Amino acid sequence: MRSRRLAVRRKAGLAAPALLQLMRLASPSLPVGGFSYSDGFEAAFEAGLVGAEAPALAWLLDQLHLGIARSDLAVVAHATRAWKRRDEARIAKLNAWVATTRETSEWRLQSEQMGRSLAQWLRQHDVPDARLPALAALTPAPTWPVAFALAGAAAGAPLRHVLIAFAAGWAENMTQAAMKAIPLGQAAGQRILAGLSQAIPGVVAGAARLPFDDMQAFTPMLAILSSQHEEQYSRLFRS
Repeated sequence: MRSRRLAVRRKAGLAAPALLQLMRLASPSLPVGGFSYSDGFEAAFEAGLVGAEAPALAWLLDQLHLGIARSDLAVVAHATRAWKRRDEARIAKLNAWVATTRETSEWRLQSEQMGRSLAQWLRQHDVPDARLPALAALTPAPTWPVAFALAGAAAGAPLRHVLIAFAAGWAENMTQAAMKAIPLGQAAGQRILAGLSQAIPGVVAGAARLPFDDMQAFTPMLAILSSQHEEQYSRLFRS
């Protein structure tokens, strides 16, 4: 009987409240300040590496496959599972991994600021999640992927949907960053977003299966550009 109910639920798709919550989490309007960061894209533009639509899309696809998939998305996958079983020791380990593998100070500050802001947003819910004190207690601060994982777990959405929402939010913010930095028009922005969207399902599937010991944060060119961005003379973005 239980298996039959589960089968019916799968056919029905994601419940509306969970879907709406994930849409809010993926939206650029989420009040965590994601729009103020470019994840190194602005520095890449300053260096002459992404001056048009095609190289911008190629750059972001590389960042998605070589960076986000192996680090932040994998952390969200592990942390979502850990939040669901209330494994606070595992959460602390994942949070420490994010904090210590950020390759520049601006990336670390970005992750911490966005994590704190999401924790604050979650506290404004009518019925705050009972796991929020554990999130707030993380040191030096809740990081963005770990905080997002709790928001996804609290929505009651399947892991795959949580990961897609995280990747979609990143893609939206990065597309907006490319449009402002280069700049690009709305049509070009939509084409970039479409290209990223095509890649996201495969990236999500790989990140969901990635063991903890195989996670990595190793993007040397991006780290160099981020370091240069910290002292860049004129900037639109905070990273």
